[in-house]
Amino acid sequence: MHSEVSTVASLDLRKEKLLDLYSTMLTIREFEEAAQDLYTRTLIPGMLHISVGQEAVAVGVCAAIRENDYITSTHRGHGHCIAKGADVGRMFAELFGKADGYCRGKGGSMHIANPDVGNLGANAIVGGSIPIATGAALSAQLRGMGQLAVCFFGDGALNQGVLSESMNYAAIWKLPIIYACENNGYGEYTATNAVTAGNIIERGEAFGVPSTAVDGMDVLEVYRATLAAAERAHAGDGPSFISFQTYRYYGHGMSDRDRAYRTRDEEKEWRQLRDPVDRYASWLIANNHASREELDRMEAGIKQQILDGIEFGKAAPYPDPGEVTKHVYCD
Repeated sequence: MHSEVSTVASLDLRKEKLLDLYSTMLTIREFEEAAQDLYTRTLIPGMLHISVGQEAVAVGVCAAIRENDYITSTHRGHGHCIAKGADVGRMFAELFGKADGYCRGKGGSMHIANPDVGNLGANAIVGGSIPIATGAALSAQLRGMGQLAVCFFGDGALNQGVLSESMNYAAIWKLPIIYACENNGYGEYTATNAVTAGNIIERGEAFGVPSTAVDGMDVLEVYRATLAAAERAHAGDGPSFISFQTYRYYGHGMSDRDRAYRTRDEEKEWRQLRDPVDRYASWLIANNHASREELDRMEAGIKQQILDGIEFGKAAPYPDPGEVTKHVYCD
């Protein structure tokens, strides 16, 4: 049994858009599950942090901004990358360390970037992408191109000083930026409320930045809140701060298997009552936007797309050792 998602009446979304939200969430879900499986079979090197459970935030936010708008991501950034238009084959190639990956195999899971669609990259440093997005927003403002920047970061970055510094600049200069906090309740292995004082949205309110808390398991609510913030930014009215309450179903990383810091009952409750993919599918069917058969066909197609992407990544060549410093340092 899944609780209802929000009403779509005031959003005036066409069926094609509604189904695209579902398709992208499901693509992220299938990609992450596949990546985890490949990692456990030692086919993916390095580190891996998956975002199963958090799909609605990535999809709702990226659907509400323009194609040429910027995003910056985090160490848990596969979903952001896919939602911003990445090809899953090239993403798998990157995870495999292959030359056909977005960073020619040098970025791996935590540093995928796709600047062609405004994705300025994931970042392994907690809070490290915040000033990058703020700088991108300043650039957009100075160039007068009508773009904005979205900065994804987790609740673990709320206590980083660079967030306050960046919000201060953004508020003073009315930069076109959305600070999007994916609050999944845990900073690595520690509950957020054990280390973060006060109300989260007060971080933005202290600088006069319009701030709101949103159900991050409801893709339509995420879309609605982001659309309002994007309209503010594009109108020249400055930054916004949104805290999306969400949840990661698995551990912090691949070594975090026991998750002793939380109970299995808690995880079960989030999965059964608030899963963003299942909730939205039920809503689409209940409101006659799609049939179960239609969604099943979509799922089958996405599963095949993921399998094809894995094969593409496996078959891709490794980069030539001679280019080890290419695209790493500026000439």
